[in-house]
Amino acid sequence: MFDILMYLFENYIHSEADIFVEQNELTDELVGAGFNQDEIYKALDWLEQLADLQQSDEIPYLNARPDSAIRIYTEQECAMLDIECRGFLMFVEQIGVIDCTTREMVIDRLCALDKPAICLDDLKWVILMVLFNVPGKEHAYAQMEDLIFEEPTGPLH
Repeated sequence: MFDILMYLFENYIHSEADIFVEQNELTDELVGAGFNQDEIYKALDWLEQLADLQQSDEIPYLNARPDSAIRIYTEQECAMLDIECRGFLMFVEQIGVIDCTTREMVIDRLCALDKPAICLDDLKWVILMVLFNVPGKEHAYAQMEDLIFEEPTGPLH
């Protein structure tokens, strides 16, 4: 499913292509690209649920105050997100790329991937997908793009 999400993101969203493609046409294209139809439906549902997260008033973390939020990961989340991933989430929150709301949206979408473990690269792409879909996060999206695509220069300390 993650490969389909990456394909859609790179070919439609990130490339600023026409994203108003009918679902049947999109499904046919994805099947033609070699993706399994069940996985295609899961990926499209994943994107729909991401859009629904923005409009939900009933999820407590969406109303949390950023300065009072402390994140304690569940045992299942720790199994899925290793220390490097959890550290990266803390890092991007501390530098202002994400806030507690977008962090929780990212964790929600990671859990929905049905992967037993998430690597750091996959985490970065999910953060980028979430930021792209949240209105008013254009600057944060650009910062996240820089974190993904910029090659470090000079010595790393």
